[in-house]
Order: sequence, then structure tokens, then C-alpha cells
Amino acid sequence: MSILDIEVREKAFGSTIVLHDIKLSLDNGEAAVLLGPSGCGKSTLLRIAAGLDKRFSGKVSVQAGLDGASSSPPIAFVFQEPRLMPWLTVAQNIGYADGRRFDGARVNRLIDDVGLSGHADTLPKALSGGMAQRVAIARALYTEPRILLLDEPFSAVDAFTRMKLQDLVLKLVEQRGISFLLVTHDIDEALYLGDRIYMMGARDGGIQQDLSVDLARPRDRRAARLAELKSDVLTALQAAHVI
Repeated sequence: MSILDIEVREKAFGSTIVLHDIKLSLDNGEAAVLLGPSGCGKSTLLRIAAGLDKRFSGKVSVQAGLDGASSSPPIAFVFQEPRLMPWLTVAQNIGYADGRRFDGARVNRLIDDVGLSGHADTLPKALSGGMAQRVAIARALYTEPRILLLDEPFSAVDAFTRMKLQDLVLKLVEQRGISFLLVTHDIDEALYLGDRIYMMGARDGGIQQDLSVDLARPRDRRAARLAELKSDVLTALQAAHVI
């Protein structure tokens, strides 16, 4: 069952068309990835999906959370950088995410869930990059969304921290039944995290291929099947002249 449908007939910045003729969907419980080189419009498409950019021709349909059963917004966004308020503590950054009453019990559970126990009163300046991004993830989950949009959230940390954050997100969304759409230009990351990969072209602003990743979870990063799929993705990208 689709809970997010995106159609972009055209998106332009001035006279430059950056997206056109795009149709994609996100199913309930699905992990989908937008994969492509820098500048191909991945982040722009994600902002359109989030409702942060409405200057385009097309439509975005969201089914999650619109049945009146919840007052929480159905979509949450995790940016490339944490974007924490420097004058607020970890707990305050998480708990004031949606402007509603601070729920201390929920905040404390999330702090534990993202592995930051003991840091509730810590200010952002005392956090490492990986810790700050954990706070950003917890802040997004505080609103209890059905859909999580992630814009290269692991790109600013080292390789080991990146893998730990990938596994953390997978665990948290699985526990909560959240679907997510991730932007990345990293093929290994796309294959490890995604159930479906939408490959975007570098020049024409469209979807070049829709690839299903036929691997159960948990996945072994060293699995031969992942290496085979990586070869398929590279071949597809080269055929589309996008790398």
C-alpha cells in the first residue's frame, strides 16, 4: 500500500529545469533510496516530498496520518547537518521539535533509543558529529511520523560512525513501522539500506531506473549478493551516462 506518491512534471530554478517527468511512490514499511551524482536534483526532490518546496508543477499525495487518528505530522525530515539549536540541551532540542508541550518521558526514551543516555543536559557544542546527528534523528522521531525523509544524513561523519548510524536508523524505523526515503550518492549505502532504489540521471532530471533490492534483513555488508547488485547498479548508471 502506497503512503507517499510524488509526481513532478517539472521543477526549474529560473530557466534551468532540474526535475521533470518524475513519478515515484513509497509503500507502507518500505525503505526507498534516491541515488545519483551530486547536482542531479535528489535533495530538491526530497524537499518537494516534505512540502518544503511548493514551486513546481505536479503533486505530492500523503496517505499516512491523515485519517484523523493522530494529530502528529505524518512526515519528518533529517538534514545533512544536525541543525541543532546551540543554546538548547540535547533533551530540549528533541522535545521542542514540533512546538508542542515538552514530553519528558518520550524524550528520555528517545535519548536511550539513540544511545545518548547521560547526555540529556549536554549542549550541542560538547557533542561529536555522530552524537549530534543522533540527536537530530531523535528529534525527527519525537513527532511520531509515519514517513522519514533523510537527506544524506551520514555524509559528514567517519566511515565507522556512518555504519553505526545506518544500523541505528534501520533499527528505529523497524521498531516503529516507519517508511523512509533516503537521499545518497553512495551505492553501498543505497544497497545496504534500501528495499527499492530510484536511480537519477545527472543531466536530464529524471528517474533512470527503479531497482528492487531482493535481500532480507539483517543484511551482511560482505554478502556476495550485495556485490552482484552493486555491479548491476554501476552498469545501469554507466548506461545512462550519469557517472
